[in-house]
Amino acid sequence: MQGTVDGFSYGLVTPVVAYLMACLGGALGLRCTTRSQLARRSRRSGWLALGAAAIGSGIWTMHFIAMMGFSVRETPVHYDKMMTFASLAVAILMVGIGIFIVGHRGATGTALFTAGAITGLGIASMHYLGMAGMRLNGKLEYNTFTVSASVVIAVVAATTALWAAGQVRGFLWSVGASLVMGLAVSGMHYTGMAALSVHLHSTVDTPTGDSPATLLAPLMIGPLAFLILAGFVVMVDPMMVTGGSDHRRRAEKRPGVAAHTVPDPGLRPPHRTGQPSRAHRSRTPQNW
Repeated sequence: MQGTVDGFSYGLVTPVVAYLMACLGGALGLRCTTRSQLARRSRRSGWLALGAAAIGSGIWTMHFIAMMGFSVRETPVHYDKMMTFASLAVAILMVGIGIFIVGHRGATGTALFTAGAITGLGIASMHYLGMAGMRLNGKLEYNTFTVSASVVIAVVAATTALWAAGQVRGFLWSVGASLVMGLAVSGMHYTGMAALSVHLHSTVDTPTGDSPATLLAPLMIGPLAFLILAGFVVMVDPMMVTGGSDHRRRAEKRPGVAAHTVPDPGLRPPHRTGQPSRAHRSRTPQNW
């Protein structure tokens, strides 16, 4: 017997909030990726790791906020906690691989396509592993073609977002990239859900147990707290908003001002040779 699946139990509330959470995680993570390209090499990996954790947490949080609106009319739905948190680890790990490739090799050519494919597959893996953690009186079945389409959506949109993040063109550019990343996650999720059907083992007249929102809300406290912390890091670092490259580019546009005369925050200061500057030499006693 086929179960009656409802993915919008709370109307548009869960899809909209889920999309915003995906955009938040994407904005923080992609901006950290951009920031890593302006940092010293010793600090680059730290920014990339923070970015991967932010994007992974945003993907995971988006998925389970959307799942708060998921129900099967004939049976209650529960979630295996180990499998649920394993999907979070997979998301952070696979997105991290893609982020590190772009961060160290640049968002061009083979590196970009490889990173986009890995990141997109990470989004899809998180989704279907999270779905595998569902426990209900039935069996989940998927349409192969629609599942394939969901994976393609994730890969294409993730590649586009990583390319935009690698351009180092300021905060607004990263915001646009985060909207694309949110689209990748949400589009992949709801396309994947469209591929789902539930075959019930037996009929239950009245589902019993807690609602999905009651079950999932406590599990999201940790990832949500982390996203707030990552957002605080973004807010207190001026370069996360202005960007060193933008600072230098504005200086180059000013008439009569050379770019090297304006300090670029976050970049390594020039090596001092010990030789006095021209201005200093003009003030030596032999020139008085």
